[in-house]
Amino acid sequence: MSESIKSQQQILKKLGIERLNEMQVAAHEAIKSNDQIVLLSPTGTGKTLAFLLPIVAALNPDIHKVQVLILVPSRELAIQIEQVLREMGSGFKVNAVYGGRSGSGDKILLSTPPAILIGTPGRVADHLRRGNFAIDELKTLVLDEFDKSLETGFESEMKEIAESLPKLNKRILTSATQKVGIPRFMKMSVPKKLNYLVEEKSKLKLKTVVSKTEDKLSSLRDLLAFVAPGRGIIFCNLKDTIADVSEYLSDRELEHSVFYGGLEQLDRERALIKFRNGTHRILLATDLAARGIDVPDLDFIIHFQLPYKREEFIHRNGRTARMNAKGTAYLIKYVQQELPDFIEDAQLVEIPEVKKPKSIQKWETLYISGGRKDKISKGDIAGLFFKQGNLEKEELGVIELKQDCAFVAVPYNKAFDLINTLNNSKIKKRKVRISLLDQ
Repeated sequence: MSESIKSQQQILKKLGIERLNEMQVAAHEAIKSNDQIVLLSPTGTGKTLAFLLPIVAALNPDIHKVQVLILVPSRELAIQIEQVLREMGSGFKVNAVYGGRSGSGDKILLSTPPAILIGTPGRVADHLRRGNFAIDELKTLVLDEFDKSLETGFESEMKEIAESLPKLNKRILTSATQKVGIPRFMKMSVPKKLNYLVEEKSKLKLKTVVSKTEDKLSSLRDLLAFVAPGRGIIFCNLKDTIADVSEYLSDRELEHSVFYGGLEQLDRERALIKFRNGTHRILLATDLAARGIDVPDLDFIIHFQLPYKREEFIHRNGRTARMNAKGTAYLIKYVQQELPDFIEDAQLVEIPEVKKPKSIQKWETLYISGGRKDKISKGDIAGLFFKQGNLEKEELGVIELKQDCAFVAVPYNKAFDLINTLNNSKIKKRKVRISLLDQ
């Protein structure tokens, strides 16, 4: 096993990263030389890689038990961190466990223990109670977005987990906000604190769109035409509102993904896949999408419904203008509606009316019925689409490889021809089905 372990330089090369940013360098040094660390940094600044690199570097390849536990507030964040670790290609086994899927399937995964286990507090606590993984070599605990986990009612499970780990000697907390204190159960007396929340002035522009109608739907339509072909999230407070807005957009052939807590996990994952790879340029979502999900840099976000609290406003806006990039947050308000006190310096803009906005779809997503467990790699998939599908290099979009399947973005106008040509092809001696991904 030790021969397959990668150095940090090899990992960064594999990820296509030339150098770490200032926060990541500081976090690496702090985690390496301190046992109690609190890392505060805005969404989109690379916190995940900041704590994963020093953690992976400290793993012992001769220990075949869980050495690191990472607790996260949502399934999406668990999947995201697992994906980053797999892309790092460190040589260490990693698994994620979370609600919404078979506990017995988790048990099979854990029968060959990963070096790093990621999970939501409820599911991890359940596995601990059942004794599904050993804890005698588990020495590092990370609470990623710990304030969100506390907000969503996971405090008792996190406390139970932290207090059940007898060999724990390194504790790491991360957050994109300063609004809550360090939980007592973490027993962090004098932690090393890295605060990058106010390091740089945001390049975010705030703009207000005034709607003459109370339902604001025609204003949203005009705004989407105005910001096209950019990519962004439309935030709503309620899933019932999402249903209404989604129906309105669908009636006007404006393709989009939807994302909220009531959706099945599979539907949530597929919504994000289509949004990440550009099949859909619009994600219609509740505040569940404000933090803890992996999406690309966005050109804009739209507050279709204004948030109730300052924190929600900040986290929504944090989805654009990230990592020194520019971005715009649009607020749509009814003419008689007052803006909350925490919204300041929003510039009033007039958006031209449109009769019928154009639907701009460059990519389509195809589903492939084989994945990592079949020894299929991204290179294998790319080879199939280049050689047998006759695609040019620039015509192959994002490939997402999962345990038992894969998703690939292809040109919208070539999707059905590719399905007809490639369905039932063989990859690594396995016949795979290729079809359109429905959500």
